[in-house]
Amino acid sequence: MRMRCHSMAHFMDLRAFILRARVLKLYRQALRMTRRAPVHARDELRQTVRAEIEKNRRCDDKQKIKFLISEGLQRLKCLDEMLDMTGNISTKN
Repeated sequence: MRMRCHSMAHFMDLRAFILRARVLKLYRQALRMTRRAPVHARDELRQTVRAEIEKNRRCDDKQKIKFLISEGLQRLKCLDEMLDMTGNISTKN
């Protein structure tokens, strides 16, 4: 079966698909963590999380995306530790 070239442009390769899934997982984790923030800070924190994701939305450099995911995980870990210090309940299992 022969596929048209223009339809192939709409499909991601497997690596891009996996990276996208990792980015979305990080985004969901960050949004969940905002629930632990003090009520008065939650909206601003959610906006910051979204802005960071949106800022790099068009990035298609796989190495840069991997770096950004790694950086995001580190920042999430720091936020988790900060929320633990402020007495907010951890979501760790």
